[in-house]
Amino acid sequence: MAAALRRGIALGLVLALAACTAVYRNHGYVPTDQDLAQLDVGVSTQEDVTQTIGRPTSMGVLDDSGWYYVQSRFRNYGWRAPEEIDREVVAVSFNSGGTVSNIERYGLEDGRVVRLSRRVTEANVQGVGFLRQLFGNLGNFNAADFFE
Repeated sequence: MAAALRRGIALGLVLALAACTAVYRNHGYVPTDQDLAQLDVGVSTQEDVTQTIGRPTSMGVLDDSGWYYVQSRFRNYGWRAPEEIDREVVAVSFNSGGTVSNIERYGLEDGRVVRLSRRVTEANVQGVGFLRQLFGNLGNFNAADFFE
């Protein structure tokens, strides 16, 4: 009976210790330095970048001015919230002709916290019906606009 109790306690301790070990998760993709070395600044095009390192996870908002490859590593201890312990961002910038103009690598230490704003544009059309909104500007023209 005592041996079974000792085994049960030992098993409980092993399970308790196993629950305290960290679990690591990787998200995203960042090309290696060898892959980036195949790209030539001022020579390689967007098509070359796609063939060499693939399409990015994020793109620049304005006319594909930059491609961003992002990889993060998270550590999770049991019940605690996951903590980001590493992040890499490779930014490939393009000029207006679609040629690579710059390749940069950023880490977690280069990041900044961006505070999001919850501002909402108010619609000042309360009490105005759909048809009134639709036909409200009918006949509201400036004659000078036609002669420019």
